[in-house]
Amino acid sequence: MSEPIGDLTNRMRDIFRLVVEAYLDRGQPVGSKALTGSVSLSPASIRGVMQELEERGLLTHPHTSAGRIPTETGLRLFVDGIMHSALPLARERAVIEAQLKDRPVEEALAAATATLSGLSACAGVVLAPKTELRLKQLSFLPLGPDRALAVLVSTDGSVENRVVPLPGDTSAVALAEVANYVSARLAGLTLTEAEARLRVEITERREALDAAAAELVARGLADWSEDHAHRPVLIVRGQANLIDEGTAADLERVRRLLDELEDRQEIARLLEGAREGQGCRIFIGSENRMFALSGSSVIAAPYHGSEGQVVGVVGVIGPTRLNYARVVPMVDFTAQALTRYMR
Repeated sequence: MSEPIGDLTNRMRDIFRLVVEAYLDRGQPVGSKALTGSVSLSPASIRGVMQELEERGLLTHPHTSAGRIPTETGLRLFVDGIMHSALPLARERAVIEAQLKDRPVEEALAAATATLSGLSACAGVVLAPKTELRLKQLSFLPLGPDRALAVLVSTDGSVENRVVPLPGDTSAVALAEVANYVSARLAGLTLTEAEARLRVEITERREALDAAAAELVARGLADWSEDHAHRPVLIVRGQANLIDEGTAADLERVRRLLDELEDRQEIARLLEGAREGQGCRIFIGSENRMFALSGSSVIAAPYHGSEGQVVGVVGVIGPTRLNYARVVPMVDFTAQALTRYMR
């Protein structure tokens, strides 16, 4: 928790702001001489103020340089108390909104996320709305006397496979009959609806289905539906933006960040935490456990559906040396554009 900005003198506040802005702009430690043209103080006086800011935990200096860089505490103070931000440029807003026109939901989300990634020079991430699969076709491939491969095709064209155990008295013929019934009579239903309809058939015996095989399929549909409901739909775009000429001296941090971006479940859990609130959430470095090793920042904002409910989260992940004043409004605008699209 950083100290209140009001605890700093005006001189300290001015020097601190200049150091942070220069560091975020160039990515290099900032020395006193670099600030002499911006304030009416001597280099020695500037160094004295920078030393005071370092003693307060807001600045630090790499051992190879006499210049200072902001600490994570300092960045938090800057973001919360000093930073001034404005709307993205008109052309940037137009580019983001153009990605959402006349496209299916997931395609529009992926395109908007890729655009946000490119504009911010970060990795773009979006947690998509959860939609229940609708059944198109179900089939079984026997793998032996006690196992079969269940193949489920949904109406959106996705295919999922699962190995299922078979009771000893379940015949391949009985499984095929149930699968044919499901494909012919239950196509277009959600997995939950298909399970309920199949259980009615089992109870009322309106179809000549093998009860054991039908019960096996009904349980399988229920399990599949529950698994899908808890599986996050996460889209990540633009990891390559994290590797540029400025990362040559910090390759280990970038490697760690790229490794962390592979853990989709953890990223999804992090974004879920940004669902609360109306605007952007900003996690800087070790404030978030997942990206503590790479020292990365996450900026995320929720977007809403037709009834005003939060249906997803969009954001960016990048180094702590971000142009927060530019990127925060960009993420916020993308969330607002997605909200308009979802309605």
